[in-house]
Amino acid sequence: MKPFLDENFLLQSKTAEKLYHNFAKSLPIIDYHNHLIPEQIANNTQFANISQVWLAGDHYKWRAMRANGVDEKYITGIGSDYEKFEKWAETVPYTLRNPLYHWTHLELQRYFGITDLLSGKTAQKIFDECSAKLQTPEYSVRGLLAKMNVEAVCTTDDPLDSLNFHQQLAREGANLKMLPAFRPDKAMNGDDIEGLNEYIGKLESVVDKTISSFQDYIDALKSRHDYFAANGCSVSDHGLEQIYAEDYTEAEIASIFDKIRSKQHISYEENLKFKSAMLIYFAEWDHEKGWVQQYHLGALRNNNARMLRQLGPDTGWDSIGDFSQARMLSKFLNRLDNQDKLAKTIIYNLNPADNELIATMIGNFNDGSVAGKVQFGSAWWFLDQKDGMIKQLNALSNMGLLSRLVGMLTDSRSFLSFPRHEYFRRIVCNLFGEDIENGELPNDLEWVGKIVQDISYFNAKNYFKF
Repeated sequence: MKPFLDENFLLQSKTAEKLYHNFAKSLPIIDYHNHLIPEQIANNTQFANISQVWLAGDHYKWRAMRANGVDEKYITGIGSDYEKFEKWAETVPYTLRNPLYHWTHLELQRYFGITDLLSGKTAQKIFDECSAKLQTPEYSVRGLLAKMNVEAVCTTDDPLDSLNFHQQLAREGANLKMLPAFRPDKAMNGDDIEGLNEYIGKLESVVDKTISSFQDYIDALKSRHDYFAANGCSVSDHGLEQIYAEDYTEAEIASIFDKIRSKQHISYEENLKFKSAMLIYFAEWDHEKGWVQQYHLGALRNNNARMLRQLGPDTGWDSIGDFSQARMLSKFLNRLDNQDKLAKTIIYNLNPADNELIATMIGNFNDGSVAGKVQFGSAWWFLDQKDGMIKQLNALSNMGLLSRLVGMLTDSRSFLSFPRHEYFRRIVCNLFGEDIENGELPNDLEWVGKIVQDISYFNAKNYFKF
């Protein structure tokens, strides 16, 4: 019986152990998509206790606590930091076979050197030990990133953001690179006419110009895209149920925008056309600047209306959706490719039923101009666990080139999530190791080790060119 979470965790053969320890383990991390708070990085925040850095904003843990019968008071409510930690500690033993059990103990080991299992019995001891360490300089935000050998992070930023904290860190000349990512989803949200008009009003203030026509709107957003580029941005991102690729004319979109500005109802078809046009504009700007564009597809968000009213979005009430993806995704990519305006593109899939769909779709638009130009992004959100990762890796292996994958990302709001890169690298090494041991791949550790290093780090470094 292997011990729990030892140095060969997830490595089920001697070959896998060699691949991980000799090739993957010590490589830096490029985390090209996350939801970290730029202010906390720029100001090198010192968290008062482990609850603040570990539980705040982590709806993975929140969902598990709710499922375990924990009152919302101790999740997002008025409970004290220790009370919330204690309720999480009491929940952890019930997360067996959920990836949270692995991640929790991996993070306690990697950051704090704690090998005790977290439970209600050990909660006070672990809370005190971690919180004491978090008071020391080496456990500041940047200290935590340094512990995981993080080289670069890309935050997720609205076009209205001033990027002042990115500028602050850049002026400091820090070794860590913190770069913005352009996330304009609110700018194309025709589902909420009132909210969209409020957004346009804020955009007017930022660009100091009146927006009275669709061309005014596009010009204003383009100026923000240019501003992001001037501040080191080379990545965009969208979180969508599915790609929108309806046919439209410029006159139609101008008319729809006039309706939006006068707060008139727009039809379902008009909304789809508006979103489709906005996606094309954003994609063309990305191509013009040589950016990488990312599309996170398939989340069914805000399912619980009562809790949405009570807590707002991004609080743990989302799930996998079963949207139709293939036809519109093909149409969208084909339109851009046909005009030679298709940027480097990463497509993340949330429904495992669509893995092979995405793995084959990317092959339609890899044109030889860039290795891995169109990527099937690593397993995302509900799928960034052992089973989900293996399914994504196998689908890509069978129908594309796993060797050109740009690796893992945290997609996280927590500074303690970076061992997910290690988790991913161990799984990759185990897959290759198993194939070698089974005689399905040659026992050429030098070459396979290089492929492992590329997937873990070098492909991302060459693809993003941060």
